Amino acid sequence: MDEVRAVFREYAEGLGVDLCFQNFDEELRTLPGDYAAPRGALFLARVDGELAGCCALRPLDSADYPNAAEMKRLYVRKAFRGFGLGRQLAEAALDAARRGGYDCVLLDTLDDMEAARALYEDLGFEDIPPYYHNPIAGAHYLKADLWHSGPAPLSSRF
Repeated sequence: MDEVRAVFREYAEGLGVDLCFQNFDEELRTLPGDYAAPRGALFLARVDGELAGCCALRPLDSADYPNAAEMKRLYVRKAFRGFGLGRQLAEAALDAARRGGYDCVLLDTLDDMEAARALYEDLGFEDIPPYYHNPIAGAHYLKADLWHSGPAPLSSRF
């Protein structure tokens, strides 16, 4: 888990915002925590053995969105951007959510994360009202219905 902690920290530092409102330090300390199977998942992308990116999925208990999962920590290191790794990681998380029987996946992102927001739109995510309090200005909340939109699961494309 040390490698996961390191890349999660790198992700957080790249945001330039304090994630204390998400209990980020506790998340790092207790990894895999909510990302543990069978209800959660952690994905690491490697290129020639080097850690290139990550993505995580966890159950989300929400009265507004029953049977939902939340995608977190989608990150690709700068040296590996532009090769589609972010898409592969996000699709892997969506596929895991489908296999896990979830109905939808929620996430939040920021205004300045333009490439990520374009990817999410391409994957079938749509804007929704906030599902939790995020004190960071410019937060966007998105949802993908797993059985009604987005790309076919990875397992059906091979």
